[in-house]
Amino acid sequence: MGKSTTASMLRRLGVPVHDADACVHRLFSSGGAAVEPVGAAFPDAVVDGAVDRTVLSSCVVGKPEALTRLERIVHPLVGRDRDAFLKRHSRAGHPLAVLDVPLLFETGGDARCDGVIVVSAPTFLQRQRVLRRPGMTQEKLDAILARQTPDYEKRRRADWVIETGLGYAFTYRRLRQVLRQASRQTRDLSGSRKRIRR
Repeated sequence: MGKSTTASMLRRLGVPVHDADACVHRLFSSGGAAVEPVGAAFPDAVVDGAVDRTVLSSCVVGKPEALTRLERIVHPLVGRDRDAFLKRHSRAGHPLAVLDVPLLFETGGDARCDGVIVVSAPTFLQRQRVLRRPGMTQEKLDAILARQTPDYEKRRRADWVIETGLGYAFTYRRLRQVLRQASRQTRDLSGSRKRIRR
């Protein structure tokens, strides 16, 4: 959808962004908090003291019970990291913070946020972008899409939609508009901090 590019833009604009995927990479790396529990649940997935994401993927793709077991390990760890991030930036006086997390609506994460930005691109462009990733296959992509809320539903439920298929400059201008609107709403929320989920 262009989430990574949009997150980079947000950081350049001075908005703190919590990247859940990057958090999972840290948790899965050597010494990460997820290595031991993932190894206990999926012994083949830990190689040289770190979680091998390719092996782990083969353990859970198309296996709902295994995926649920993995989520019960990873989600609480990511949640603790996210909460620490929000506290840190709230104490630092940041009026806005963004949570860049997949499966927002699917996990009920939107209830924790004051506003939701949906980053979207045409279907053909989504597929092109995703299938260029290392290790991605059509089977994996189909499994990912099967777990996700359809794009039209995300758009309907969003506070703001940012189109990323119309070029970098367009996306950047739209993002600045969204941040101005979010900042105004922040000032209207008496004493609370605005947290926007992408």
